[in-house]
Amino acid sequence: MSLPEEILHARILIVDDQPYNIALLRMILKEAGYTTIDATTDPREALPLYQANRPDIVLLDLQMPHIDGFGVMAQLRGIEGDIIPVLVLTAETDPEVRYRALQSGARDFLNKPFDKIETLSRIRNLIEVNLQHKRILAHNEELEQKVRERTTELRNTQLEIIHRLGHAAEYKDNETGFHIIRMSLYCGLMGQALGMTPAEVESLQRASPMHDVGKIGIPDRVLLKPGKLDADEWTIMKTHAAIGADLLAGSNSPLIQAASIIALTHHEKWDGSGYPRGIKGDAIPLTGRICAICDVFDALTSERPYKKAWTVEETMAELHAGAGKHFDPDLITVFEGILPQVLEIREQYQED
Repeated sequence: MSLPEEILHARILIVDDQPYNIALLRMILKEAGYTTIDATTDPREALPLYQANRPDIVLLDLQMPHIDGFGVMAQLRGIEGDIIPVLVLTAETDPEVRYRALQSGARDFLNKPFDKIETLSRIRNLIEVNLQHKRILAHNEELEQKVRERTTELRNTQLEIIHRLGHAAEYKDNETGFHIIRMSLYCGLMGQALGMTPAEVESLQRASPMHDVGKIGIPDRVLLKPGKLDADEWTIMKTHAAIGADLLAGSNSPLIQAASIIALTHHEKWDGSGYPRGIKGDAIPLTGRICAICDVFDALTSERPYKKAWTVEETMAELHAGAGKHFDPDLITVFEGILPQVLEIREQYQED
């Protein structure tokens, strides 16, 4: 009975210190149509040959000088784990030796002296099992790759929506997209300086552009008023923090949840005089405290139709004056430490 091409083209590695055994196995395999056979009488060459050729089956003698079959299987387990395609060649009848071989990773046994029919049957069976195992692994990897691609696609879509919503709020407030870029990068720098994990830094940097999304819900007569707001108008303006949190509430996405927290808390103040909840100190989430500093710095150093840009020196003096009142004093120190990088970002993302 002819064998499938996939079986006949399987890579076979023979490791036996007796040249006669290798020659006999080669003859049996060649007559059956197998095409790719590697062999060595030196078990020290088994691992390099395996790594170079990745055979579909290893015909392995147990009793060899330098390294016995158990040692070779231990080496193969080091690169393949528990699934190693080993067919043990042995004249050993002691069940303890066979048990040990199975525990070491052997899949099957081929008794010496070799019987042609048994030899071909056992080799074919093990090759079929190993090829099927490889097909399953390849299929699983393909599925995992599709999941990774879909996850990336969904994440990119989510980030785009976040960016566009944040951008929409800035446009409505006579701001530009550069403000949210700069501010979010400042937040990322602060997260790094505070020792946040890369995932936490990314979350902070991606979520912070949504801090003012609630301004979408503020009437233009208040939001775009050129002069100073009266008491009633200021009360309306302050609702944008709660509106933003409400717009982002209820999501299963950790990123949207982080954005909701920032939207709600970036106007809270260290001394409790902020809004919308009047919380203070460490009760204000760290991301909200970071965003407050970065947002105020960029707002003050940016020119707008209704104001001139403050100098960096003037802005830092204002931040220091607000330390312990408006801002977390420890975070002001951190921000000052990253000021050179902040100014590089400010220069890179200057507005026209």
